[in-house]
Amino acid sequence: MGDISQLFANNRTWAAEMTRKDPEFFGRLSSQQSPKYLWIGCSDSRVPANQIVGLLPGEMFVHRNVANVVVHTDLNCLSAIQFAVEVLHVCHIIVCGHYGCGGVLAALRDDRLGLIDNWLRHVQDVRWKHLAQLDTLLTQADQHNRLCELNVIEQVVNLSQTTVVREAWARSQELTVHGWVYDLRDGLLRDLGMCASTEKELTACIEAARTAVNRSP
Repeated sequence: MGDISQLFANNRTWAAEMTRKDPEFFGRLSSQQSPKYLWIGCSDSRVPANQIVGLLPGEMFVHRNVANVVVHTDLNCLSAIQFAVEVLHVCHIIVCGHYGCGGVLAALRDDRLGLIDNWLRHVQDVRWKHLAQLDTLLTQADQHNRLCELNVIEQVVNLSQTTVVREAWARSQELTVHGWVYDLRDGLLRDLGMCASTEKELTACIEAARTAVNRSP
């Protein structure tokens, strides 16, 4: 129980520090949330969504799953998107992957890990779709980095094809989708060029992003 007790101690310290800095913080936070951003990211514990973009609690709505996948049959993800767009009226949806993603590596190597293999089939679909491009890369590390990028790009496409996003764009709601990748080695985000506020803009940037050179250092 020692480790768990420490979490409660950490919580008390954090809450006290937040109150010291801003006595009204929790009062405001408990009354409403009005984030401008929805973050769809990986469950990896090394990628804390709010922290890496410097936002406080209440400033970003977050959905995370292994390998930051957007699947049209995943009601959990779709419900988060629908609530964020239609209830919270977020202006930006960010799909953010990260270099060094274990799920993407497992999909690349066709590892057998158990139940999660079924989930990672979605990433393997990305791998097979871009196999010719990946095969031009000489090392597994380069292939891994590029598949992390390509996975984000394809998940932004999936996101943009959901009924929620398409209907928001059809009614001219202010909503922009983005594809980013986070580098664990330096803590920096990289824009993959997937930024669109309409279906037309999305079509224009897809091929450029899919054929761009690997952005990792």
